[in-house]
Amino acid sequence: MTALAAPPTKQQPATAERPARQRRRGRSGAGRTMKGGKAAYAILIVAVLVSAFPFYWTIVAASRSNAELAKVPPTLLPGRNLIRNFEAVVEEADIGKALINSFIVSGSITVGTVLCCTLAGFAFAKLRFRGRGALLAVTVGTMMIPPQLGVIPLFMLIAELQWVNQLQAVILPGLVSAFGVFFMRQYLVQSLPDELIEAARVDGASTARIFWSIVVPIARPGMAVLGMLTFMAAWNDFFWPIVALSSQEPTVQVALRQLGGGYVHDQSVIMAGTLLGTLPVLLVFGLLGRQIVGGIMQGAVKG
Repeated sequence: MTALAAPPTKQQPATAERPARQRRRGRSGAGRTMKGGKAAYAILIVAVLVSAFPFYWTIVAASRSNAELAKVPPTLLPGRNLIRNFEAVVEEADIGKALINSFIVSGSITVGTVLCCTLAGFAFAKLRFRGRGALLAVTVGTMMIPPQLGVIPLFMLIAELQWVNQLQAVILPGLVSAFGVFFMRQYLVQSLPDELIEAARVDGASTARIFWSIVVPIARPGMAVLGMLTFMAAWNDFFWPIVALSSQEPTVQVALRQLGGGYVHDQSVIMAGTLLGTLPVLLVFGLLGRQIVGGIMQGAVKG
């Protein structure tokens, strides 16, 4: 006696249609993702071109003559006068000495700021001492005071120490920044586990040993970001160096104001000097870029 086949239920057609619907939804979702990815790449390409065009135009203007820059429409291709304009920059301004002074000033400020701010940030983030909250509030509060208000008393102090027209007059006031202390404090609060410090203390490590062996390796990405920001700010600073230094001991930004003199400003020479002053910043960014990207990726993974 043969068994009768069970009649098809009403759920079978719906069950059979589900994979087809899922495939259609998957294809439509993949299509939307692909379209969204193309749009994102298009936006990124436009943003890169817009951001890079001023630097490219600086190269073009530095390699052309002043007459060629005055043409309408302007040319968008580099010329052959780059070396000649560089020689004019050296003749009109002591750019070699200015570059050396800027490297000394910016390098000293960067090293001092990164070291001091990392120490202070570690203390505010992980150490327990009386008045920690009040000191941190005072430190952050100094960020609200305009720097221009302290120029006169700072210059009076520099004059009393007989440091006018000397590089230490620019270096020492910038060795520590409230922003750097707050930045490193926030970074270490998120990146440095308390368990590591407790384990190191159980092993008998001192606070100095903990800082150099545990804190510094963990804080390296944050230190790289702070170092890059500090170097750029010190390199591009114009207001305080022109107050504290003379034309005999200029930084790059002070020396650039001597370019393009005369009734008609030579824009090509000014752009050549600007290009010389920009290259060291790009070099520092290239050296610290890997640490910066590593710090961003580390923060993204933890978030």
